[in-house]
Amino acid sequence: MVNYVSRKLPTARIITSRLIKLVAVAAALVIAALVMGFVWWPRSPVNLGTAGSGVTSSLVHRWQAGEVVALVRHAERCDRSGNPCLGPADGITQIGSAAATAVGQGFMQLGMAQTDVLSSPATRTAQTSHYMFGKDAVTQDWLVSCGKTLRNDVVAHKQAHRNLVLVTHSGCISDFEAQTGFEHATTSEYGSALFVQITADGQPQVLGIVNATDWQTLLHDKALKQ
Repeated sequence: MVNYVSRKLPTARIITSRLIKLVAVAAALVIAALVMGFVWWPRSPVNLGTAGSGVTSSLVHRWQAGEVVALVRHAERCDRSGNPCLGPADGITQIGSAAATAVGQGFMQLGMAQTDVLSSPATRTAQTSHYMFGKDAVTQDWLVSCGKTLRNDVVAHKQAHRNLVLVTHSGCISDFEAQTGFEHATTSEYGSALFVQITADGQPQVLGIVNATDWQTLLHDKALKQ
């Protein structure tokens, strides 16, 4: 009886060892899959405000060539904030109007000589565009409905050698990002701008984002002082 048990013990150790190795291999495969998923998972566009002078120079060059579309989210909503409202409840807050003015100054420094501005007809977007540029923008219904045709609508409204600023909504910006390879991008912040180059053959290429608080960093870059 003792001899029988002693013969079985090595077999049990072998089985246990093999199970441990299988678990280790399985764990390694899971970790590898997670790492690869992170690498290939579409992330948010690069933050142009902190991306460095090379990226900024590229943005400025494309802007000066009139190749860029900027999708800008409206400023802080009155109906979703405890801050004092600027006016109607479906508009923006007083803080939002000041933030919109600051964002507009950033665009002014980039240069607006060859730039068209369109806005969603919603009160909050119309107010935002007004405080950005000191005047009312032409409103377009497709900038509030957005959806599956947004990518094509943006390209269709971009004129050659002229930049285009579109004051719109976070849902619309998310739609555009999903249609250009960023399906899992984080929701845009109030006043943030998504910059997109429209190539000569009409293809949109996302350059990156500039949040409302990033303009000061961006504008201090030497590329904007040349």
